[in-house]
Amino acid sequence: MRQFGLIGRTLQHSFSQTYFTQKFYSQGLADDHRYDLFELADIHELPALLRANPDLVGLNVTVPYKETVVPYLDELATSAARVGAVNVIERRPDGSLCGHNTDVVGFRDSLRQFFPGGAGSRALVLGAGGAAKAVVVALNDLGIAHWSVTRNPLGAGLNYNELTPAVLAVHSLIINATPLGTYPQVDACPPLPYELLGPQHYLYDLVYNPSETLFMAKGQAAGAHTKNGFEMLERQAEAAWDIWSGR
Repeated sequence: MRQFGLIGRTLQHSFSQTYFTQKFYSQGLADDHRYDLFELADIHELPALLRANPDLVGLNVTVPYKETVVPYLDELATSAARVGAVNVIERRPDGSLCGHNTDVVGFRDSLRQFFPGGAGSRALVLGAGGAAKAVVVALNDLGIAHWSVTRNPLGAGLNYNELTPAVLAVHSLIINATPLGTYPQVDACPPLPYELLGPQHYLYDLVYNPSETLFMAKGQAAGAHTKNGFEMLERQAEAAWDIWSGR
């Protein structure tokens, strides 16, 4: 049995198990491939999880462990080293663990299909966690200038109180890289001045469950274009499968 899975603190929102289970079935792999969800109260539980599941050959990593998992790995692939965060773990035949990041390619390629701007555009990245770090690397690859936005008034970027009409006027792309709005907390959203948005704005939400978040709904009400993170999920999952299957 080749076992795969997802680690995170709360996983009731995740579609990863359904996605890979359907993939294994469609490719005739269901008899000896499985994908499980592993909720960890703390990342310190990872070694025990690996000992208890010797058939595990690959793991996805979600919030809040994309950064804190790094010390538990034996090696970081270039994709993870340049981000400083891991969303895919490859367990090699010798038992060593290599961390990868497929969020960058998943987000970057999905964004190209949605956002008509390119190099020279400007973006606001909401959040500062592992997902936000992957978004920043992807934006750098595309030549899109950006500011990070957090609640921290002493942070390196902007805080939400600094999102003035002038700031929003020159940043046409806004990316929610926080978990705000994820099921079951569907009534939450980043505290943007949504009334300042318009048809010139493109809102990309990394959250994919629900399919329309409050962040997206408020953006649409103001005339903005919106997209959720399901295509990113698919693209990063396929990139993870390429790693695990040796392609």
